[in-house]
Amino acid sequence: MTTYEPGLEVAVQAQATLGEGPTWDAARSRLIWIDILGSRVNTYDPATDRRTVTATEQHVGAAKPRTGGGLVLNLRDGVALYDGEDAATGFRWLHHDPTPGRRANDAAVAPDGSLWAGTMRYDEAPGGGTLSRLTGDGEVTTVLDDVAVSNGTGWSPDGRLMYYIDSPTRRVDVFDVSADGQSVTNRRQLAVIEEGAGFPDGLTVDADGCVWVALWDGGAVRRYTPSGALDRTITLPTVRPTACAFGGADLTDLYITTARVGLSAPHPMSGSLLVVPGAGKGVAQPAFTG
Repeated sequence: MTTYEPGLEVAVQAQATLGEGPTWDAARSRLIWIDILGSRVNTYDPATDRRTVTATEQHVGAAKPRTGGGLVLNLRDGVALYDGEDAATGFRWLHHDPTPGRRANDAAVAPDGSLWAGTMRYDEAPGGGTLSRLTGDGEVTTVLDDVAVSNGTGWSPDGRLMYYIDSPTRRVDVFDVSADGQSVTNRRQLAVIEEGAGFPDGLTVDADGCVWVALWDGGAVRRYTPSGALDRTITLPTVRPTACAFGGADLTDLYITTARVGLSAPHPMSGSLLVVPGAGKGVAQPAFTG
């Protein structure tokens, strides 16, 4: 018999095809999350239960708040800026780089306000994806150019380490971050997801420097210490959790996105936004400077 995480709740009942990228928007006290294949950006205010859904023009891999308001989106054909509140108004490309057969995937904002945006091929071919760093003025630097499925990216609380997942490798890797925050070196393994436990997908880093990883096809979220030791597992009824992030006024609630894609008999919670209240203590995430 499987025992699921005590206190697990459905924050937003939904049927997202590929729910992803939960991000706490501190300036507006709301959670932003997306449906990649549904081409939707969702917001959820837990205090008021207000929800919005905005259609994008193409598949969207990530949506993050900007310092000046609006969103930065990692889209199929590049990175774009959306102005306004909830509607997709004022669309403009920051970096336009359409590549046949390729789409955007997960992205994260670094401590210096830059966007680290991942891509992948639709067929998930090895070496078909990248990880790039983008600044608010549109400067683009390729960080990794031999990626299959670019996924979870996050930084230690002091900004000196960056964690990264290329899902088919089954690894959670860690890099040293340069003093100016613009580059990473010394890639090494933090943890390996064993056969049968799923594939690592999105991640978040908590105030203790521990790394929380959603396990696609593993029905769980795991917490690893900075030394790589597994010290907690949250078991879920949905087999395809995709990413996780801390949110709420005190950053203690763990939000988890889920997917329905590819499931012949999805659980009723599949595609919904889940939450485990009081799961830990998160770190405030920076907004994109642009």
